[in-house]
Amino acid sequence: MEQTITQPLQFCLYARKSTESEEKQILSIDSQIKEMLQLAKRDNLNVTDIKQESHSAKTTAQRPVFNQMIQEIREGRFNAILTWAPDRLSRNAGDLGSLVDLMDKDILCEIRAFGQKFTNSPSEKFLLMILCSQAKLENDNKGINVKRGLRAKCEMGLWPSVAPTGYVNSKNVDQKGCVFIDPRCAPIVKQIFEKVANEKWSGRKVSRWLQEINFITNNGKHFWPSMINKIINTPFYCGIFEFPRGSGNWYTGKHEPIISKELYEKAQQQLTIERTCKHETKKEFAFTRLMKCGLCGSGISAEEKFRKLKDGTTNRHLYYGCTRAHDHFCKNGYITEQDLILQLIQIIDKINLDELGVKKKLEEEVKRYYKFQQGVLEIKRDNVKTIDVDIRNYAKYILREGNILEKRELMACLKGKLILKDKQVTLKK
Repeated sequence: MEQTITQPLQFCLYARKSTESEEKQILSIDSQIKEMLQLAKRDNLNVTDIKQESHSAKTTAQRPVFNQMIQEIREGRFNAILTWAPDRLSRNAGDLGSLVDLMDKDILCEIRAFGQKFTNSPSEKFLLMILCSQAKLENDNKGINVKRGLRAKCEMGLWPSVAPTGYVNSKNVDQKGCVFIDPRCAPIVKQIFEKVANEKWSGRKVSRWLQEINFITNNGKHFWPSMINKIINTPFYCGIFEFPRGSGNWYTGKHEPIISKELYEKAQQQLTIERTCKHETKKEFAFTRLMKCGLCGSGISAEEKFRKLKDGTTNRHLYYGCTRAHDHFCKNGYITEQDLILQLIQIIDKINLDELGVKKKLEEEVKRYYKFQQGVLEIKRDNVKTIDVDIRNYAKYILREGNILEKRELMACLKGKLILKDKQVTLKK
């Protein structure tokens, strides 16, 4: 008669503190670990590792510590789990399936909870699945109830989220969902709408104005152009709101409007005109999107400047500088296109032509030029031994006289990143 060899159990103690409000009464991580260690000592369980995390168990494969534990079980580091309750391990079907699959393969031999034990037995696995599925059902029902409660609030004209800039949430429990005018921020919000609608200010100009008067949010943040655009696109300020955003469900709020509907619509029209003008007048420049700022890592943009001369003519100047996308106060200076081209020519002088991805194309262009000289201009040339020099010179010619597409194609073939810092351009590989 064959004897069944029982594999010694090596437990991993897993403790999870949920961030969900309905589980505030559940033991904290430290209390879970203390209770489980006492249980292990009482039942003489061999605990080889302790893992803890605070990620929610509602979503599959979103807990790094749990995923690591599953991987280590597959690798044979331990073959049993000790936890406070089954719902500490899983509140979704995906993670529960991983545990049951490991038990089916006899890789996970036991799951021990306070007052319960689950092994690779049909009845015990079935009970484990019921308990974890019950936890999932509670989560699903909670989500439905929360959505229903939010809809009910909105239908009553109450704002179901954090109050937008210019308003403050009521701190009174009996007035949950009520928002009131913020006496400090509301006048500024109204001025933002007026400056955009009546004075045709852009979001960037409004942002600069707010920085000049040193106005910040209640959280201590500056009003960046993106935040200005968000304010202008928020109809809550004129008394109505959509919730959730993009759902098409509109409600009339009980809050006091900061602006009129006419002012809101006028500001919207101005934003539409500004976007249309920007789209129609958008210009392409040769060296944008090819360089990075050496101070803050933002992209490099170009800006045109026109200056009228005494003789009535106009000079055009093109400057390249940091977009300040990562740091609005970046101190990196501007460089003219002429100076930029001179520095790029110096880079072309220093690099190995084999590193230039368009070398073959440049060779074909040089040979085509030679044929033109011989066939049209009747200039006789011997076997050229300086073709590399001519290729290099042709690349410089493209930088000086080529069109935007030719310049961009040439610079995009450089093996490395162009960095602009303190009016100096470098190629970093």
